[in-house]
Amino acid sequence: MNTRNENPEINYQALAELRYQIRRFLRFSEQVARLEGIEPQQYQLLLALKGLPEDRRPTVRELAERLQLQHNSTVELINRLVEHDLVERHRDDIDQRQVIITLTARGEEILQRQALHHQTELATIGPALLQSLETILSNHPVMPDIDTNQQGDKS
Repeated sequence: MNTRNENPEINYQALAELRYQIRRFLRFSEQVARLEGIEPQQYQLLLALKGLPEDRRPTVRELAERLQLQHNSTVELINRLVEHDLVERHRDDIDQRQVIITLTARGEEILQRQALHHQTELATIGPALLQSLETILSNHPVMPDIDTNQQGDKS
């Protein structure tokens, strides 16, 4: 019996390779953020803010959803970014109860440098990521949907 791959519909090697490549990229992302003097989650929030679809408002709730964090964790993260002059809070013109988060000029500069580093790294590891993903998707088993929102804490 082949203990390495007992189910022919599951390509464990491709799954492991994809996970490895994702983890390598995440580690790279953590390292370049820290070299910039920010924490990885701070970069993630800056990116989520800049990359929001145009039909979305940059509220704490929206950013929490994008980062998959609890509301209070997102508020703490924003507080640290405000202290470092990377983002600002403003009252929403449409709904004064809402607070809108915007990038400062300094936040834009840091985000741009970080994004360039990330794009360069993705150009390097992208082919391996794509190959793993294509291998997995070319012969994947059909599974019922799994409710991933049962966990409670997203952080």
